[in-house]
Order: sequence, then structure tokens, then C-alpha cells
Amino acid sequence: MKRKFPHLSSPIQVGGITLRNRMTCAPMAFPEITPEGYLNKEAEAFYELRAQGGAASVTVSEAIVHMATGKSHGRQINLQDKEVLPGLANMARALKRHGAAASIELSHGGKYSAVDTTPNKESVRYGPCAEVLKNGAVIQEMPKKIIREIVESFGEGAALCKKAGFDMIMVHGGHGWLLQQFLSPTNKRTDEYGGSLENRARFTCEVLDCIRAAVGPEFPIEYRMSAVECTDEGYGLDEAIEFAKLIEDKIDLLHVSAGVHQICWDVTHPSMFAEPGCNVKYSAEIKKHVKVPVAVVGALNDPQMMEEIIASGKADIVVMGRALLVDPYLPQKVMVGKDEEIVYCVRCLSCYAERHQTGTRICALNPVTGRELENRFALPASTPKKVLVAGGGPGGMQTAITAAQRGHHVILCEKTGSLGGALRYERHIPFKKNLFAFIASKELQMKQAGVEVRLNTEVTAEYVDKEAPDVLVVAVGAEPIIPPIEGINSPKVVVANDMGEDEEKIGQKVIVLGGGLVGCEAAVYLAQLGKDVTIVEMLKDVAIDANVRHRSVLMNLLKQLVSIETGLKGIRVNDEGLVCVDENGAEKTFAADTILCAVGQRSLRGVVNGLLDAAPEVVQVGDCVKPQRVFDAVFRGYHAGLDI
Repeated sequence: MKRKFPHLSSPIQVGGITLRNRMTCAPMAFPEITPEGYLNKEAEAFYELRAQGGAASVTVSEAIVHMATGKSHGRQINLQDKEVLPGLANMARALKRHGAAASIELSHGGKYSAVDTTPNKESVRYGPCAEVLKNGAVIQEMPKKIIREIVESFGEGAALCKKAGFDMIMVHGGHGWLLQQFLSPTNKRTDEYGGSLENRARFTCEVLDCIRAAVGPEFPIEYRMSAVECTDEGYGLDEAIEFAKLIEDKIDLLHVSAGVHQICWDVTHPSMFAEPGCNVKYSAEIKKHVKVPVAVVGALNDPQMMEEIIASGKADIVVMGRALLVDPYLPQKVMVGKDEEIVYCVRCLSCYAERHQTGTRICALNPVTGRELENRFALPASTPKKVLVAGGGPGGMQTAITAAQRGHHVILCEKTGSLGGALRYERHIPFKKNLFAFIASKELQMKQAGVEVRLNTEVTAEYVDKEAPDVLVVAVGAEPIIPPIEGINSPKVVVANDMGEDEEKIGQKVIVLGGGLVGCEAAVYLAQLGKDVTIVEMLKDVAIDANVRHRSVLMNLLKQLVSIETGLKGIRVNDEGLVCVDENGAEKTFAADTILCAVGQRSLRGVVNGLLDAAPEVVQVGDCVKPQRVFDAVFRGYHAGLDI
């Protein structure tokens, strides 16, 4: 069989093992392990699904080698507690039984560790040198005795993981954690662990030597590094190359990433605004100077791009994280040439935000993520029913897919001539292209599940009576709010939902009325086109409906690209532009060629109310209940389909 992506699909030798293809799963934490740091069945199912999906290796994340000084955040695997062994063994078996290599990431937070701060408990944060962080945390210089302890703990942790059945060990030396802290020029030590590059790399070399002694010569050791620190005092690519040459004889695979987690989070975790494959330029250069295989991570999920990366020698392996949250089967689809079935990550950062806020794991587009174990017990329908879905937005489509996959006969009707609901309005924004592509992936899933789709078909009470479904799913969505202000019907005004069709009408000087997520992202897009953009918002801040991780990246862009005016209410559109009033009643006029109206959405409750008694069972899904995130619509739709 001729492979569509032959380079991505080819095996590769790493140390003493052969990986089945060139696509591996990056370390992504499952935060709902036990408080003691033990892996559980939920975590096992989370990682196992990525192995089932065809990844060549799956790396279990955040195993801390020295808990007293190295636990960085949340719940992390405690390699110093021997009771962790059964969970590790079950995890390794779960990954390997699907043909993936089982890897585990050994880590230490260094100066960013979240050490025990219980009253009357000694708590010391150690880093390479004494300093005070911007948050006020006092860091002490790590004594050589502690350095020795940590080096030995890396070896002991690696030995334990090998005993548990893991095939590979990944040492996390990037993203600003302990080993990178020593490597960085910000390390001001004056002993043999500071100063020259060789001295700053000494800690890492000792760790790798200790691990090698613990696991033996054929056992693969991976090393994850940041190719550039992207900070004022950090190292650049030239020093990274020299460092890679220093350690290449001690490792079997070098992973290339970038950045410092605590300083430039959007570099270590590329957002939708970052270029795809943003770290490939670094891996390509490093690969010229080392003999060891090189892997690259960062904003990768396009098979065509990844095939070219391997074929052109820019890297030997591509590593994906979030791409395998939204579609765990991406590698398998690549292997069999069904890339049209891939659901692409939109890099919305919902997965990170939710972990930050609630300590749980989700994906905005995959309702199974974080619930892999319970998903195994989803049963087929005991009594197949006729299900009519009114509305072809993300919630309606997901409900239809899930219900049809369980054996129900499903008809989905969409009032307009195209599917996607509110997602249709994203098609013209380059950094939202994968969100618009989500429509096509759901459309294909509906076809494969046997859903009958009827476009240009409005569902009324009479239509429901004619079809006589057992269950009616109402997912009719929402409509844009048009504020009742003077002149709102002026040709100067463009509704955000219509921006794609009316883009040629948008002039050079644009006022965005409404500083929610939709308005802010539209403002960024227009500013990137070269427009002069000002956001006018009634509240005291903008983008407050964005998730916490996406918002921080978005706000940085807004500060660079647009003007922001808050605490102002639009009251009139005139020939000059938009007239606003502040809380004291003082008027302010903003000159504009175009006013983009983005003040929010209103649920179509009138339509819903007209359908509530139309069928024996009526289920409401998506924005027609309350305008909300894509995640909420997809998540609710998935479970609505399970409930039928």
C-alpha cells in the first residue's frame, strides 16, 4: 500500500526501541490524580486513548523526582513514594498494549516550585542563585548537597519508571524548569555550576549521567529543551546549539520547544495567533549540528506540514499535545490516509484555562476529553427512537452525531443553506480557520453516523407534527443584539456576524462597539489588515468573557494593535461616527468610517417556546438556552445524545 504521508508513517529507531511512526504525544498532565500523587484509572484512560489513536509514543506528564523542593503546581506524580508503583505499572501496560511506546516525563520546578507553606513548616524555594521573583517569592541558592540529592533522585525516579515497565524516560529541561534555570545566563552562581556554558550545563549532564547509570545503555532517554528563552537575559539559539552538542552523547532523542513558562507563557504554549509549527525553525537549525534524532513540538497538527517537516529533514519526529486532545486518532487517520476526517485543534487554550481554574481537563471541541473512562461505558440505545434536531450549529450537530452513533434514527434540519451556526462567521478570520473547519468535520461525522441532513428547512410546530419524532432537539441558536440607538441602521454600521460578507464595506477607521470576545477578536483581525481600530465598551474592561489563558494573550495583542475606550455607552451614530456617553453623562464622539456592532447575542427563546409542546420529549441545546462557549454547546450536545 502506498502511504499518503510516507515520511510521517515511517518507523524510527530511538535507542533500543523502534517507534511505529513519526508522530508522538507530548506530555500533557491529567490533573485529577490523587492528592498523594498516585495515578488512577481516570488518568490511565486519558493517556491510553492517545495510544489507541496511533501515537508512536505517549508521554505521561509531570512526574516529580524530588517532592520537597520540586513540585511545581497542582497534583503531580510523586516518584519518591513507592506506593506510586502500581499506578505506574498499570499506566505503562495500558499504553503498550496498543502498540505505543510508554514514556514518562521527569521534572523539577526549581525556583518556581510550590513548596509546602504550611505554618511552622520549613519551606525553602531553591534556584541556581539567590534572588527575589517578581511575585515577591524569596529564592535561595541551591546548596551542593541539595544538587546531589536531586541528581540522585532523577536516577532513582528513572529506575522506578523502568521497573514499572516504561520504555522511555523524558527529562524536562525546558520551559523554565530547574535544569533550564541552571543553563540560563540568569544563573549567577560563581562555583562550578555557574559562569561558562559548560558549567551551567553541568547539572544537566550529571542528571543525564545518573539516569543512564540507572537505566542502562539501550534504554532511550529523551531530553526536552527550549531552543530560545525569549527573555531579556535568556540564552539564544547559538548557545542552545552548543548545549545540544554537549548532551547529545548522553541522550537518544532531543525535543525542541521554546520559552519560559512563567515569563512568556504564550511562547511555551502557542495560541491561535502564533504561526503553525512556530518552533520548526529552531529544530531545523539544531538538527544541522547534532547526530541524535530531533523532535519538534509547537502548534503542529496539519499532516501536509508535518510530512514536509520530516521529508525535508527539519526534524525526525513531530510531537503533538493539544492536537491529540481534540482528536486522539489523528495519527491513525494519517497512517491510513484519511486526513479529511481529522478534527483540528483551534488553540483556544480552553484546556489550559480549565486546568488553571478548576483543576480539570477539558477540550472545547472534544466532549470526551477528561472523561475517557466514563465514555467507555456509554451504551447503545436499548430502544431506537426517531430524533428530530432543529438547528445545525455545533450543539445540534453534536447531539445528532452522538444519538445516531448510539443507534437512533436522526434527522437534522437547518433553516439556512449551510451548517455551523455561529461558527460560520469565523470563516474569514485566518487565526480562526480551524474553528470554521470544525463545521466540515462535524458534517462528515454526521454523514458517517447516518444522520439525514435537511438544509433550508425550518422546524415549526406543524413540521414536527408531520414528522412525528419521539424526541425533538431544539438547537436553534441565537441572533445578534442590535442596540436601539439613533442611526444604528446607517450604512456605516456593520454587524459583526456579517463582517465576512460586508468586509469590503469596512473603511479605514473602525470603531468596534462592544468589547466582548467577539468584538476583541474582530478588532485584532481588522488591525492586522492595517485598519485603525478603536474598541468602545460600556464596562470597565474588555474580553471578560474570554478564558483566562486566551485572554492574557489577546490583551497583549490588543494593547499592541488597537485603542481601547471603556466605561462608554454608544448613544448615536451620525455622519462623523459614533457618539458615546460616560457615566457622568458627558458625550464623546469617535470619528469612524465604519462602526462594527458586536454587543452580544440574544437566545431565540420565541422559537424555542413555540416548540416546547411539539413532541413527547423536547430537549434544548446550545445558544438557544443561553449564548455560551462552543465547549458548552458541544459538551451539552454530546450528553443530550447520550441521554436519549
